[in-house]
Amino acid sequence: MCEPYSKEKTIEMRKKYIGPSCKVFFAKDPIKIVCAKGQYMFDERGEKYLDCINNVAHVGHSHPEVTKAAVKQMELLNTNSRFLHDNLVQYAERLTATLPEELSVCYFVNSGSEANDLALRLARQYSGHNDVITLDHAYHGHVTSLIDISPYKFQQLGKEAKKEFVHVAPSPDTYRGKYREDHPDPGAAYAEEVNDIINEAHQNNRQIAAFIAESMQSCGGQVIPPPGYFKKVAEYVHKAGGVFIADEVQVGFGRVGKYFWSFQLQGEDFVPDIVTMGKPIGNGHPLSCVVTTRKIAEAFGATGLEYFNTFGGNPVSCAIGLAVLDIIEKEDLQGNATRVGNYLVELLQEQKEKHQIIGDIRGAGLFVGVDLVKDRQLRTPATAEAQHVIYKLKEKQILLSADGPHRNVLKFKPPMCFSKEDAKMVVDAIDELLTAFEEASGTKLVVANGQSRNKRKDNSHEYQSTSNSHGNDCRTQEHGFYSENHVVSNKRIRT
Repeated sequence: MCEPYSKEKTIEMRKKYIGPSCKVFFAKDPIKIVCAKGQYMFDERGEKYLDCINNVAHVGHSHPEVTKAAVKQMELLNTNSRFLHDNLVQYAERLTATLPEELSVCYFVNSGSEANDLALRLARQYSGHNDVITLDHAYHGHVTSLIDISPYKFQQLGKEAKKEFVHVAPSPDTYRGKYREDHPDPGAAYAEEVNDIINEAHQNNRQIAAFIAESMQSCGGQVIPPPGYFKKVAEYVHKAGGVFIADEVQVGFGRVGKYFWSFQLQGEDFVPDIVTMGKPIGNGHPLSCVVTTRKIAEAFGATGLEYFNTFGGNPVSCAIGLAVLDIIEKEDLQGNATRVGNYLVELLQEQKEKHQIIGDIRGAGLFVGVDLVKDRQLRTPATAEAQHVIYKLKEKQILLSADGPHRNVLKFKPPMCFSKEDAKMVVDAIDELLTAFEEASGTKLVVANGQSRNKRKDNSHEYQSTSNSHGNDCRTQEHGFYSENHVVSNKRIRT
């Protein structure tokens, strides 16, 4: 493929003109991607890579129907969204039809960060309060207001970086968190932690404006909240005069398969007050949205302060948004997420029986995490091993990411056209890598008396394995990868 610059020249120019904090994947040997189609990406030499990372290219890279819709509208008109245009209202109608009836008012913006920033404004105006409760390891965007409520980011700057109005609740992680799978009701227990935070805030004369959470934590390590958690949290937050914001920027639009929105995994009786959307909404086009209730929208408008967004909801963006909704339906991508996601988990469960390093498999639809551990009983994160797997998969032309608080969780969030053949290809490659790793380190998993045990060649250590799988229960996220000399990077790159 003919490109203006060689890969070396592109790297040289990037170093010269692009900010040094803007990192790339595989920094010692980055990939130069020049085109993509479906679930595949191609470098400047025409080499094909299977993309298991891009939740942005939701219906598939370079989908012809998305391109057609964009070009057709561009040839007619693209303009400031303050002019009347049917695409805006038609798309708002289609979008709200996928949500509970209460969520009926849209604000269109250009990115997930813009959406979450606006959601905070809505919550603060409606509640008259200022403080925000967020989850540990959460990430909600790159603008200043969102770095302030993203422990994933501000904790890297030290304890003093946390603002006084920010309160951090434990991540509802039933594998590695405070309340685990053996707890009788982890959802209620984690929700009570939020209630304790609210009570402490009130004792300090502070008031809660909002609780914000990704419906499933991505950067936090593919965490699926336990049943009942969101509903109980919402009760506590509403009692305190605040609102519940569900961040669907990474996990919305049918990715979980059974439901169109990930918060619906918490049950039909749970409805957030505000939902934010991004990434998959435009299949890579800069389109985003905040959807809320009429009551909250009217409170926001009552200030008399006009809100407008020059490009948010422009005719081209809305045409693309409509095309994405059409494709999800026509190509049964929710059904595909369920079928392929279930198959992927089944394959990974087989590997868990085979490889002691796999501690937990959790996910829903095409949002799956594989938690790698050094010891199943202690659940010690296998950070270096996860980075090794990611780097070696890249050599096999498979792009997978790793994240979580310890960067030890392999993350699957591919385009929704991901197939069973793709799933098998990746899992077979992981099996090959883990087998080679075990042979090199002198460890392997054997089955004795119906129980899995980890044995070393010298037989000096044995570990009884434990099992925890949630079955079928980031933004562009960040990870560290092995460099050429196999030194784990401490820098994170968000996907």
